[in-house]
Amino acid sequence: MVIARTVAELRLAVVAARKAGKTIGFVPTMGCLHVGHLALVDLARREATCCVVSIFVNPSQFGPKEDFSKYPRPFEEDCRLCEARGVDIIFAPGVDFYPAEHSTWVSEEAVSQGLCGECRPGHFRGVATVVLKLFNSCLPDVAIFGRKDFQQLAVIRRMVRDLDVPVRIVAAPTEREADGLAISSRNRYLSPEHRARARVISEVLRRAQALVVAGECHAATLLSAASRQLSDEPAFRLQYIAIIDAQTLRPVQKVTHGSSVMAVAGFLGETRLIDNVDL
Repeated sequence: MVIARTVAELRLAVVAARKAGKTIGFVPTMGCLHVGHLALVDLARREATCCVVSIFVNPSQFGPKEDFSKYPRPFEEDCRLCEARGVDIIFAPGVDFYPAEHSTWVSEEAVSQGLCGECRPGHFRGVATVVLKLFNSCLPDVAIFGRKDFQQLAVIRRMVRDLDVPVRIVAAPTEREADGLAISSRNRYLSPEHRARARVISEVLRRAQALVVAGECHAATLLSAASRQLSDEPAFRLQYIAIIDAQTLRPVQKVTHGSSVMAVAGFLGETRLIDNVDL
């Protein structure tokens, strides 16, 4: 396994792989890898013959009061997990990945609005910029993103389409704990009490799915039921809950099979959690 620290080192490794007739599958991460990330790696290895994983805690997607400084960075453990999973190249740039006086940004202006985009101003500008930089650095054939970050996935897909980036985007299903909680690197921030209470999020989403299966299609009714269920868990501070069109991310009044998503975000203590399901 190659560990590249600079764009030049990464490109040398990728060029060598291409000369050997390999295709490039890319998994962008901020490290602190868990089974959800490893599922992305597994999918990348099925979709391509050379797997590249980036490990970079991107400062431009964190707000001034967010957890950039304390975000866990267990790099050696991440490398061991990647090597055991068959990763070919790790790209782990330093802060100089952004050059001095960096002043060019990528701003998507439709699907990045509302939801997390409203709650975290500037977040998706940072995401889109770093992902495009990463794409330009390794020129992958396919890139794998988790479905849990649904709005992020939509932003990347729109950016790739609008800017003619020659990469295929593949979405991986959300990996979950036994009680339904979506797996996230930030779950380790949860206290034991808050971890036990966190299952309310997936319970709310599963109940909404069950109501739709039973015939309910009005978004207002589904959202009202979900909000009541969340309010019964006093430790959970709701940030938003919405039913949106899966393509435009705009709110819908009625659920349409195969194209409507319920998304939720909120806090347990200081830990922000997000999740979503198809309805």
